[in-house]
Amino acid sequence: MYSVFRNLAIIILSAKFFGLVSRKFKAPQVVGEIIAGLIIGPCLLNLVHISDTISIFAEIGVVLLMFSTGLGTNLKELIKAGPIATLIACVGVAVPLAGGTLLYSLFYGFSALGSQEFYRALFIGTIMTATSVSITVATLQELGHLKSFLGTTIVSAAVIDDVIGIVVLTCVLGASSGTGTGLGKVLMNTVLFFATAIGVGIIAHFAMKWLDKRNPHTQRITIVSMAFCFAMAYIAEAYFGIADITGAYIAGIVLCTLEDAPYVERRVDISNYVLFAPIFFASIGLKTDISGLTPEILLFSVCFVVVALITKIIGCGLAAKICRFSWGDSLKVGVGMMTRGEVALIVAQKGLDIGVVDSVYFTAVILLIVVSSVATPLVLKALFTKMPVQPHPSQAKQ
Repeated sequence: MYSVFRNLAIIILSAKFFGLVSRKFKAPQVVGEIIAGLIIGPCLLNLVHISDTISIFAEIGVVLLMFSTGLGTNLKELIKAGPIATLIACVGVAVPLAGGTLLYSLFYGFSALGSQEFYRALFIGTIMTATSVSITVATLQELGHLKSFLGTTIVSAAVIDDVIGIVVLTCVLGASSGTGTGLGKVLMNTVLFFATAIGVGIIAHFAMKWLDKRNPHTQRITIVSMAFCFAMAYIAEAYFGIADITGAYIAGIVLCTLEDAPYVERRVDISNYVLFAPIFFASIGLKTDISGLTPEILLFSVCFVVVALITKIIGCGLAAKICRFSWGDSLKVGVGMMTRGEVALIVAQKGLDIGVVDSVYFTAVILLIVVSSVATPLVLKALFTKMPVQPHPSQAKQ
């Protein structure tokens, strides 16, 4: 029992140390936290092993992470983005999904539609759909293009991409863990959940608005908001078979327009980023199994990274070109959308939980995050330097 406290101390200290080292090298902090898990876990030093307690802490971390993501969503900007960002996001999900499924099938054989092996292939594609735009935002801000039409389009498309990606994850998880029920029932459960979420969300939104006016900037708002987050996570999983992170994300979206939404987000971040999130990211390293890392898996990991990057560039870039961006700006959109981060890890973690993906494939996901996090800002800076932004036709009309 007491060994849990020792393990937590080692995880938190090592995760924060390597997170800071990672930031020193201009890489995302999450990369360092994952590396910490790899070092202290069975892969290297063998100091800490995954346990039920650590798994519970990690699950709380991922739920709060998605809740915080929902709270930070700018709903007005999301609505304003319109058909351009939506089309880019849709194609940016579809092409990597198809590319990842095809890649797995080419390596391990094509399987019958609806079989367990088919869902394994589909899940590899699902991992590729996620976009993490934080590094792109920082780069665009540095270059002075964050508030431009191009910058707004990239950021809005990335947010919509996450929403679509979560729906795809929900459907694939439900279908792959079902007992031969197929996609039809899963889609029905998904629709019912979102219908329920809208109804509950409207009531919760007005109730929280009333509470917020009476108790602005108080701990009560944070407490009730977190209770709502956990309740939605429970309802999603227990009653609809939907991933708990979906419920948490929807809870964040419901509350994102409150006046105190930034205040709640900061409060959630304090507890999450100090304790739960580092445990979640370190647990990825703890669960990563390199004992089964064969030359074939290593080759697959390299191909996984290449396909994941290229499919985002092609999918989002072509969609941007259809929306009448110049070829240069279309390429910038594609590159800006190719970064992967914590959402890809969350998706992979969910697949591991239900046995649809093996822990050895975390190597591929971690490699993708590291490569995309380093490559995206470098390529974006080069593109903006060599190819100036061209005015979009919609701006010329204004």
